[in-house]
Amino acid sequence: MLEDLSIFDILLTPLFALVAISYAHWITLKNIHKNPEYFYFTKGLIARLFGAVVLGLVYYFYYGAGDTTNYFESASAFANLIYKSPSDFWTALFGNPKGLLFLFDDSTGYPVYNGRDSSAYFVVRLLIPIIMLGCHSYFASAILVACITYGGIWKLYQTFLQEFPNLKMEMAIAALFVPSCLFWGSGLMKDSFTLSAVGWFTYAFYYFFIKRERKISYILFLIIASFIILAIKPYIFFALLPGVILWLSNNYVKKIKNPFLRFISTPLIIATGALLGYMALDAIGDNLGQYKIDNILEKAVVTQQDMKADHYGGKAFDIGNFDASISGILTVAPMAVFSGIYRPTLFDVRNVGMLISAIESTYLLLLTVFLLYKLKVLGFFFLIRKNPMILFCMLFSLFFAFSVGLTVANFGSLVRLRIPELPFFVGGIFMLKHLYDKRVPYK
Repeated sequence: MLEDLSIFDILLTPLFALVAISYAHWITLKNIHKNPEYFYFTKGLIARLFGAVVLGLVYYFYYGAGDTTNYFESASAFANLIYKSPSDFWTALFGNPKGLLFLFDDSTGYPVYNGRDSSAYFVVRLLIPIIMLGCHSYFASAILVACITYGGIWKLYQTFLQEFPNLKMEMAIAALFVPSCLFWGSGLMKDSFTLSAVGWFTYAFYYFFIKRERKISYILFLIIASFIILAIKPYIFFALLPGVILWLSNNYVKKIKNPFLRFISTPLIIATGALLGYMALDAIGDNLGQYKIDNILEKAVVTQQDMKADHYGGKAFDIGNFDASISGILTVAPMAVFSGIYRPTLFDVRNVGMLISAIESTYLLLLTVFLLYKLKVLGFFFLIRKNPMILFCMLFSLFFAFSVGLTVANFGSLVRLRIPELPFFVGGIFMLKHLYDKRVPYK
């Protein structure tokens, strides 16, 4: 549980927020004349600062403790250790701290995440300098996390606009203002770093491979973003890597002008991309953990059985019975994808938090049904196939929704774990609606 609010929470939090907003406003004024999308730059940052603070308040006053407080207390303990014993601090930071727990006492505090969970401890490592800069204030540190991770979200927004420059407001909603992403992906949580890393990865991939701007900075962004994703939530690559490879493959297909050559080369290019995606996933299999290709089916079955237990208190959902085989998984795939994108529904609501998520999901469901109806289903999928960026957004969203819907058993985890897919799915839906509004021919 968080300790009582300190003087630093009261003084530094509004000060940090004011400095961040002032700097963002300066950036906006500097760029808005040449880049009108900067109209949303300061607004997007303010929304993230609000989300980071609200997350802390909810855990502080409602839950009392949880992941975000555990990260804060763990990073604070390690940050305190540097004053007690600098040499032990560096040993614990870059080594395995499990055998060094005796170094901590009441003066440092005790880390909740201390090396047993490698992904959680990686987040603690990232947070230690942030906690120190925030003077061990939870809310001041949350403001810093929101600011640091905002870069990837903004770059994702600008990447969307490269293909759809007229959808500034719609892409801002998708990348900057989705409520679940603001709440779960702005503060002291794993999700803030992974969501930002996915944004940086998409931005760098787009400019290096799709736009063919061969800059070293894009390679560095790809490497760093990939490292962060693999270190914290490697299963994101289960959906991300096949999506970007098929995005690249489809982009090459689109550039073939001769209809006959495009017809005969399309299957070969896409099959090659799919094979490379599978080989890449298999190569990083050890980093995928429970989401490794060989393990995901068994994990899904165990989760589904556990879901039937009573201890979820009405917050669990059932996608149906299945066994650990390809055919068994395929029988529940539609429900897994539906759950990963459109649940909780209004019928699943049990509390206020679920109601907010349900309203968000219901809006997406209604917009999807509207487009399926107006485009007569086949036109819906034709437009997805026609535009490489929409294809990537939808493939990533569907792969991610499938894996999360299959392996997550309760709504509490679902609404948090699915946030990497939401900017892409919401963005993809808005892109499709834009093409529908233009009355794009479907032949």
